[in-house]
Amino acid sequence: MPLLNKTEARPARPSSPTSPSGRRSSWSAARLALTTFFTVDGFLFAAWVVRIPDVRAQVAASHSALGLALLCISAGAVATMALVGRLCLRYGSRRVTVASVAVFSLAVALPAHTHSVLALGAVLLLFGAGYGAANVAMNSAAVDLVAELRRPVMPSFHAGYSLGGLLGAAVGGLLAGRISASWALAASGALGLAVVALAGTALLRAPAAARPAPRESAAPIPASAAARLSGHARLLVVLLGLTALCTAYGEGALADWATLHLTDDVHAGTATAAAGYAAFAFAMTAGRLSGTWLSERLGQTRVMLLGGLTACAGMATAALAPSVPPALAGFVLVGLGLANVFPLAIAQAGATAGPQGVATASTLGYAGMLIGPPVIGFLADALSLPAALLTVAASSALAGLLALAVRRHRTGRPA
Repeated sequence: MPLLNKTEARPARPSSPTSPSGRRSSWSAARLALTTFFTVDGFLFAAWVVRIPDVRAQVAASHSALGLALLCISAGAVATMALVGRLCLRYGSRRVTVASVAVFSLAVALPAHTHSVLALGAVLLLFGAGYGAANVAMNSAAVDLVAELRRPVMPSFHAGYSLGGLLGAAVGGLLAGRISASWALAASGALGLAVVALAGTALLRAPAAARPAPRESAAPIPASAAARLSGHARLLVVLLGLTALCTAYGEGALADWATLHLTDDVHAGTATAAAGYAAFAFAMTAGRLSGTWLSERLGQTRVMLLGGLTACAGMATAALAPSVPPALAGFVLVGLGLANVFPLAIAQAGATAGPQGVATASTLGYAGMLIGPPVIGFLADALSLPAALLTVAASSALAGLLALAVRRHRTGRPA
């Protein structure tokens, strides 16, 4: 999933001779390496997700206790966001990407070795710190590459994350019942370290991306107009941040509770439950791979609005499904619907108010991940898990409507 973005100031470079527009016409070594990092990040997180039922049984946690433990993932991530942003500015986002994904690879093996809710929460703090740091650094590097390409290709990086989630869930499902959670997570961490060594070398050796120089023909903005634009931009960024929050709430809820919903409410086996998250990840991957194409043809607002409404219908179907097939179909719709809402919201925030807009919207978005797991857990204990998951349907619809509100506010502002 995308988090806080910081950008590094770099001198502009001349346009590539292979592209009159100044854009790179093919996938560079840096873009391939960075996409690989997004992929391994998704793989490691999914490897943990499909083993949540095993770890819950190991620590004998209730829904609410597990929700509090899962909250530690987001708490650890939030606690490191500002620090990692400063580290990216000081040492470079690429170096921090390599280091943070290495830490995340080591931390993913730890939850399987806990035997109490308290110990699990402590371990998940470190897990969340590594996960949050990796996402801050990766998105920081992605911002520079997207600016250099001058196309809305941010969904392609997040497609890598979703593809990693799909692979992690698929492999986790195949290994479920064959090897223990401790061995499965240890193997995933070792694979992550191997990928870090290979992709990290390529990323650090690749030429650094540069932001295009501002056009000389751009007219200066009067101070009074700049002030009005600043206030207008702040409001747009908040709306876009709330859009990201609603989307992240749904993504986090499915990551932490989809497998439990299938095992506890739909009575699916462990392997089938892993397939449920895999279906969600596959749909999100497909949606993000087509995100740039859809955005250029339908417009970003339509993509976000239709995505939110599609996710709403899918989550309602999955939550109320009496059997496995409709539940899996619902997860597919949720994945397709939510696929591009978060990346496009963050991209629009950056286009509206620059790096500070990206940072603000990303922070608000991550709040969705922060509040999602405990809210679902408490509602599941108070009502039921299917009823709790219906809040994801509501938040998805709200995300689409907020995107529409952003469009109306932007076009309706005074000239």
